[in-house]
Amino acid sequence: MAGVASSEAWLNGQRLGINGRPGATAREEVPGQYQATFPIREAIWQPGGNLLVRHLSSFHGGLRLDRPMGAIIVLPYPYPQRAALLAITFVAAGALLAAAFGFGVIHAMRRTGSSLILAAIAGVAALQAVVESLRPLFDYSYPLHAWRMSAIWVLAAAFAILLVTYVTIRFLPKARALMIGVALAVVGATVLLPGFDVKTVWALIGGVALAVVPAAAGARGKQPGARLTLGYLALFLALALGFPEWLADFSYFLLAAGLVLPLLMGEVVRLGRDDRGREAALTRAASRPDRLTVASARGVELVPIAEILAVVGADDYVELRLVGGRSLLHTARLDGLATQLPASFLRVHRSVIANLSQVQRLERDGDRWRLHLSEGAPLPVSRSRQPALREALDSPPLASAVAV
Repeated sequence: MAGVASSEAWLNGQRLGINGRPGATAREEVPGQYQATFPIREAIWQPGGNLLVRHLSSFHGGLRLDRPMGAIIVLPYPYPQRAALLAITFVAAGALLAAAFGFGVIHAMRRTGSSLILAAIAGVAALQAVVESLRPLFDYSYPLHAWRMSAIWVLAAAFAILLVTYVTIRFLPKARALMIGVALAVVGATVLLPGFDVKTVWALIGGVALAVVPAAAGARGKQPGARLTLGYLALFLALALGFPEWLADFSYFLLAAGLVLPLLMGEVVRLGRDDRGREAALTRAASRPDRLTVASARGVELVPIAEILAVVGADDYVELRLVGGRSLLHTARLDGLATQLPASFLRVHRSVIANLSQVQRLERDGDRWRLHLSEGAPLPVSRSRQPALREALDSPPLASAVAV
């Protein structure tokens, strides 16, 4: 017996067993398991008709369900398990978790928004596979069932919205806000449908159908990868509509893994090409001592050292503040740059290196000191580094141009 209720059963007047303890009130009821197996002795069966009597109560289910009783199945005991289906689902979940980790690493290295979205797509699909598989894995208490079903719908809805977001950003970025808004409305509306399985299936179908729109626009504009994405989404949609009963339990995870794994492999290949291009750029930059080679998520840029106002530490990166209000993130550490930059650069704070040739004045602000450059916000000066800064500013090349 499967249902959101405590239960007790009799067959032909013989008690089969009890699951929890049904009661007339919440205080009297003891919640049982969502699935309960009651062995039936052969001697209980009667030729002709057999009378099954159930006593049920449900006070701890959390959510009100239209059909709290799931199924009553009489099978030879022990009944067959779906071990093969469960194994395939977990293989898909493992592949999705690996993809989520891979895209997470790529995001940490390159800070690209698409890799973060793909990591989230793979992660929510893997988590849904795990939550979907809880029922055959262990016999949980019936109050958990409604929240498990809710989690499955929430994860499916998140996957659908993230999928629309990714495909739109890649192939139709100008319509990003519109498509995400439509996806939120369409996928969110599935919460009004009856039954959690129906909610989940139509959340997935709605998201895939909406993702077809930007993919089709990309294919029409002959954007790289658009036709392949459109074909895969069409296959996803055809299987979902043709076999909806398999979508939430099985095929969705395989389709999700088949979508993100090729994208991960393509991203790894692309990053390899970018790294080779970056190494070539660094080699060319070695002959330009008047420029700083800046490595960022966008590639390599040669920045004239004279245009650097200041270098500000930002965790594992540094921010280069440049003339004209521009700034760049550089994948380097402040300590390393302090040895690479010429003598006109001085460390004035534990997290700041200033270009002294751009200094206008050193000004006191209460009990703190601020260094004003030719443009931009003033820089903090630590007390321990103030004497070295004053000495540098008093040197002949700078003293005539700086007011203290």
